[in-house]
Amino acid sequence: MQVDLQTQQVIDLQMSMAHLEMTVERLDAVIARQDKDLQTLQRQLQLIYKQVDSQDIETGIAPFDVMADRPPHY
Repeated sequence: MQVDLQTQQVIDLQMSMAHLEMTVERLDAVIARQDKDLQTLQRQLQLIYKQVDSQDIETGIAPFDVMADRPPHY
């Protein structure tokens, strides 16, 4: 059976569409995973900041001052 040009074009478009849909689904899964990882990292960073703040208070360490702690070559 011979397929005419229009039918072949429709088939090609459908195949391209299916490929694009699969790509979008994969990208969506990657973005969802990265968002979850990012949220986890943000929570961990908040915990680290709290821990550092509590250590600064306990040890009496002064906060970092950019102008006072400049390297000598500036």
